[in-house]
Amino acid sequence: MKSLTVLSALLAASVPAHAAKPCEELKTEIAAQIDANHVPSYTLEIVANDQVGDRQVVGSCDGGTKKIVYARGAAPKSADAASDAKPEAKK
Repeated sequence: MKSLTVLSALLAASVPAHAAKPCEELKTEIAAQIDANHVPSYTLEIVANDQVGDRQVVGSCDGGTKKIVYARGAAPKSADAASDAKPEAKK
């Protein structure tokens, strides 16, 4: 739980600085940070601002028009999310 809190703080601090970055580039950078924290399984998904809902936002991109949301655990089963999700880490 401590590593999740540290990860959340680290990623939340990076949100404003990366607002103008292309989404795929920022998503790759965030994935590298999460991997460095040895999170075994997670997904990152690029969504429009109005589709965030109650998910955890870890980045803002494309001039603030889209958000990158994080979920710990296996990838969702939907076809749209599967194209944006990071593959589950090997155990």
